[in-house]
Amino acid sequence: MILIIMNVIGFIRMGQDKQYAKKRRRRVSERQLFMIALLGGAIGSWIGMRVWRHKTNHRSFTIGIPLLVVVNVGVIYLAITYLN
Repeated sequence: MILIIMNVIGFIRMGQDKQYAKKRRRRVSERQLFMIALLGGAIGSWIGMRVWRHKTNHRSFTIGIPLLVVVNVGVIYLAITYLN
């Protein structure tokens, strides 16, 4: 359940940051976006990047978020494998 929540948050925060950028408002920090992805929301953040077309020109995001997707999937796999 926590993974679903983190992915929804990642998706929403990417969209919010895009809207804030358009309106020249205070932005969501890159640190927060990466932390959400690290804590299980990488897939939602990656989908948010694609849907909102946000942060797609930032090398740290185009490499970092997909890498965190792999890490998230690996951790989930290990948790399912070794905790059963």
